[in-house]
Amino acid sequence: MRSLTNIYVFTCAFTFTLWNKIQPTVEDEFTANYSSTLLTNVPKNIPIRTQVLDLSHNRISGLSISEFIYLSDLQVLNLSHNLIMVLDFSVFIFNENLEYLDLSHNNILKAFCLTLAHLRHLDLSFNKFTVLPISQEFGNMFHLEYLGLSATVIRRSDFRYIKHLQLHTVFLTLGNFSLYEPQSLTVLNTRNLHIAFAANQNFSFSLLYDGMSTSENLKIVNLRYTLSYKDFPSPPLMLLKKIKTRALMLDAVDLQWAIILQIFMLIWYSPVEHLTVRNLTFRGPLEELTQYAFLPLSSSVEQLISLDGSMKALTLEHVHNKVYYFNQEILYRQFSEMNIASLTIYDAYMPHMLCPNRTSSFQYLNFSHNALTDELFQNCSTLTDLKSLILQKNKFESLPKVSFMTSRMKSLKYLDMSNNLLRHDGADVQCQWAESLTELDLSFNQLADAVFECLPVNVKKLSLQNNQISNVPRGVVELKSLEELNLASNRLADLPGCSGFPSLQFLNIEMNSILTPSADFFQSCPGVRELQAGHNPFKCSCELQAFIRLERQSGGKLFGWPAAYVCEYPEGLRGTELKDFHLSQLACNTTLLLVTALLLTLVLVAAVAFLCIYLDVPWYVRMTWQWTQTKRRAWHNPHGDPGTILQFHAFISYSERDSLWVKNELIPNLEKGEGCVQLCQHERNFIPGKSIVENIINCIEKSYKSIFVLSPNFVQSEWCHYELYFAHHKLFSENSNSLILILLEPIPPYLIPARYHKLKALMAKRTYLEWPKERSKHALFWANLRAAISVNLPISSE
Repeated sequence: MRSLTNIYVFTCAFTFTLWNKIQPTVEDEFTANYSSTLLTNVPKNIPIRTQVLDLSHNRISGLSISEFIYLSDLQVLNLSHNLIMVLDFSVFIFNENLEYLDLSHNNILKAFCLTLAHLRHLDLSFNKFTVLPISQEFGNMFHLEYLGLSATVIRRSDFRYIKHLQLHTVFLTLGNFSLYEPQSLTVLNTRNLHIAFAANQNFSFSLLYDGMSTSENLKIVNLRYTLSYKDFPSPPLMLLKKIKTRALMLDAVDLQWAIILQIFMLIWYSPVEHLTVRNLTFRGPLEELTQYAFLPLSSSVEQLISLDGSMKALTLEHVHNKVYYFNQEILYRQFSEMNIASLTIYDAYMPHMLCPNRTSSFQYLNFSHNALTDELFQNCSTLTDLKSLILQKNKFESLPKVSFMTSRMKSLKYLDMSNNLLRHDGADVQCQWAESLTELDLSFNQLADAVFECLPVNVKKLSLQNNQISNVPRGVVELKSLEELNLASNRLADLPGCSGFPSLQFLNIEMNSILTPSADFFQSCPGVRELQAGHNPFKCSCELQAFIRLERQSGGKLFGWPAAYVCEYPEGLRGTELKDFHLSQLACNTTLLLVTALLLTLVLVAAVAFLCIYLDVPWYVRMTWQWTQTKRRAWHNPHGDPGTILQFHAFISYSERDSLWVKNELIPNLEKGEGCVQLCQHERNFIPGKSIVENIINCIEKSYKSIFVLSPNFVQSEWCHYELYFAHHKLFSENSNSLILILLEPIPPYLIPARYHKLKALMAKRTYLEWPKERSKHALFWANLRAAISVNLPISSE
């Protein structure tokens, strides 16, 4: 039971997945894409307004009218890469607007034709037809432009029904090809002919000849011939008069050298102007050149290549040499002496090329992706008509030698030396470039700053991308004509100036090491119309603000803004686009910041000064300084006075205006009678020679208590303030209860100066004795005062 349940679940899941897969990818209401959805039949739910229908890469094996009858608007139908075996064109009888029909890469063996009047593109290539499926109905498709066919046999009569059609392209796939009747192709009227042989069979030389006599542009794929070159038929001379091809491409060519020469010599004498050979492999010993009669057309290769012909351009790409022993100079000489305008030899691992013996007609040479070195074309004076030279991906190392190579090329305008190993150490070696050179590509090399000492003076477009340049030196060279400079992917730390490039219009400096680019770039380079400076590790700081403002003022001259301009530092801003980075003007304007800081400092100083004056801070500082100095002197003079040994019961602090009360009342009442009190008074106990402050401090320290006689006169006395300050200091430093306050007369609060805040605090927090006006209360006052002073002094002091 469980196994049946699992099977049911699996079946449901598979059905659901398959249903999702066959749903069309609808790009718009007129397009339905069912490709690669494992379909075995045409879906029934195709929208009736569909104009473009893709059913390719499925498993559809048959078609019926009912599947397309409702698709009256259908214009494009792709049924390629399916399993269809029989094709009946009547299936599309109701699709009158059908213009594009692709049935390639199926298994179609037989076709029943019907005229589809509006059809422009019909592809039946890569099927299994034995003979070409061309019937009389094809002749009525007057709009047909592209026709793809496949067969294993081609006869003269196969194209008779379409010879009147003006076709643009005919594509023939000849798998397992067995028969070709000569001149069968020549009845075709097409501009482009593309023939693809199977990869494992010999091609037909007659078909090659007839193809060249049929269309202007001919492409043949898979040219192989495994039999002996002696069995290869020689072309008759009469063929040369019939050839129509102007552009010939041969792809995947694997032939013996002698056969290649036969084909090449036929092409050389023909009207072919452009020959392209890709994926070329030549075999057999080159000695066959001497053993084999080259052809009736010429007695030697040297004579052949020196003759004037129609050919203008020869392109050889991806050449593989299976001839392991031959004299390479013969081959190089053949190429160098060709009387053509354009020669390309790409990816042939060619180590050298000879200088032409006579003035060459070459205008374009492309020897990319080879093994050429600095010895190429040295002292060569015959390439006077050469305009473009492409030598990328080789093994050049010396930039001065490259310049000498071009020095005699009087017409050279474009030179591509990218992807080499070029260096220039700035030695005394002088560079000598062609004066006509205006475009130079030195990207992807190993050039450093010294490269600017070895550049053509008339260059207009210069690429130094992906080198090792860290600085553009000023004054080394003046490139007055330079308009475009590419310095991307180097090691530059800032934007270069334009002192040496007065005509510069385009500058690319992407992917360097620029943290903060100069903001005055466009001022020094007024002619620059576009600057590419993105993808650098920008440091988002105040210095960058000027560059960001520059973008707003430049009028769109920064290419790639804003996506390519992103903060890299600091880490907290990494990934932020420069357009979203903002700092306040105060944070980035040093002058404004200094002025603001100065003003704040002045305000702060003024506020502190006001508070100091209001709170009498200088006075307290002065007193603290004198207290410290007195203590320091006492510390350094231990043999003087007894120090802090108590000698008095109390020190009296009073105003001179209250001295009568002190002398007539206070002193007599405390010092007379039993338990007399020893009082310290400035008039009799201050030591001559010492400063007043020192005497005050000594008296306070040698007294157990300090009596302050408070009155309006007291708060007006500077010295009373000193004495109160030092006594209060002792109160806190010794944590003692040594202050006695006597209020001789009431003190209105408004009379107490601001600096007497300690006095206000003491009167608010401590109990004080008030001198009574009634004489009857005097005895109690003196008793309380004696009790407050009550202390036994040391015997030695007494």
